[in-house]
Amino acid sequence: MKNSLQHIKLKNQILESGKILDIDLSYQLFGPDLHSAPIILVNHALTGNSNVSGENGWWNSLIGENKMIDTTQYSVICFNIPGNGFDGNLIDNALDFRTKDLATIFLSGLAFLNIPKLHTIIGGSLGGAIGWEMLSIKGDLAENFIPIACDYKTSDWLNAQCLVQEFLLNQSQKPLEKARIHAMLCYRTPESLNKRFKNEIHPEQNIFKSHDWLNFHGKKLSERFSLKAYRLMNQLLRSINVDQEDLKNIETTIHFIAVDSDQFFPAFEMRNCFEFLHKTNANTYYHEIKSIHGHDAFLMEYDQLNYLLKSVFNEK
Repeated sequence: MKNSLQHIKLKNQILESGKILDIDLSYQLFGPDLHSAPIILVNHALTGNSNVSGENGWWNSLIGENKMIDTTQYSVICFNIPGNGFDGNLIDNALDFRTKDLATIFLSGLAFLNIPKLHTIIGGSLGGAIGWEMLSIKGDLAENFIPIACDYKTSDWLNAQCLVQEFLLNQSQKPLEKARIHAMLCYRTPESLNKRFKNEIHPEQNIFKSHDWLNFHGKKLSERFSLKAYRLMNQLLRSINVDQEDLKNIETTIHFIAVDSDQFFPAFEMRNCFEFLHKTNANTYYHEIKSIHGHDAFLMEYDQLNYLLKSVFNEK
C-alpha cells in the first residue's frame, strides 16, 4: 500500500566500531513511484520517523500534495534511523553506533533501491547532521542539500548537553521523562517560555504552568518512544564528526537554514560553516529563521521555512 512501511535487509554492515551487523532498514515513500520523478530524501530528526507526510505526518506542513515539497512533482523517501522503534526494531548497544554509520546505512539503502542521484537531501537537527555525513562520503549524491538547524560536527556545547542527557537516562525512576524535560529546555529559549507562561500557576494542579507543560512533554514522549531508542539518539548526537576538509569535496548546492535563537545548534556555527564553504563553492547560501522559539522553530515557523525553500523548489 502506498506510503506504507517498507523494509530493506542489509547484510554485513561494517560499523565504525568494528562490529558487523545485519540491519533492517525501513522506509516510507510518498508521491510518484521511484524513478518516475525527481527524488527527495528527508532525514528525520531525533524523535521523528519516516512518516513525514499525510494526515499524521510530522512534516505535513511542508510535504504533501501542492505543498512546498509537492508530492505530485517529487518522490519523497524517508528512512527510519534503525533502532528508533517506529518499525518495532530496537538497538541493544547504542555505543556500537556513530552518526557516520547511519550515513553508510542510508547510502546502502539508496544503492539497494538503485538511486544513484537525489534531487535534494533535507533534514533538520540530527537528520541534517546525517546528511552532512552522507555527503562527506559521496559528495555528488544530491543536486541540493538543505541542512536545517544542524552542524557537521558535535560541538563542546552539544556534547555537554548529551552528557546531562546520559546522566538523566541512567536514573532509576522515569529516566526518559527526565531527559525529555531537560531536552525541551535546550530546544526552546528563555524568551519563548517566559512569554508563554508568565510565571502563572495552573489553577487545578497548583503548579507552574511551565512545569505542567514540561511534565506533559516528558510523559508524552515516554508513551511513544523507548528508552533504548532515546539512548541511541543521544549517542548519535554526540558522535557527529565530519572532517572539515572533507566538506570541500561536496559537489552540490547547499542552502543552510539556521535559527537565530537556536541554543542547540547555534546559528553562528552554521554561519561559520557557510563562510568556510562559500570560499570554494559559490553555490552555497545562508538563510536564517527569525524566532524566539529556539531550535524547535524549524518545526514551528512554517511560513518562514516555506518561504526560504522557494528558491529550491520553484521548478513547477
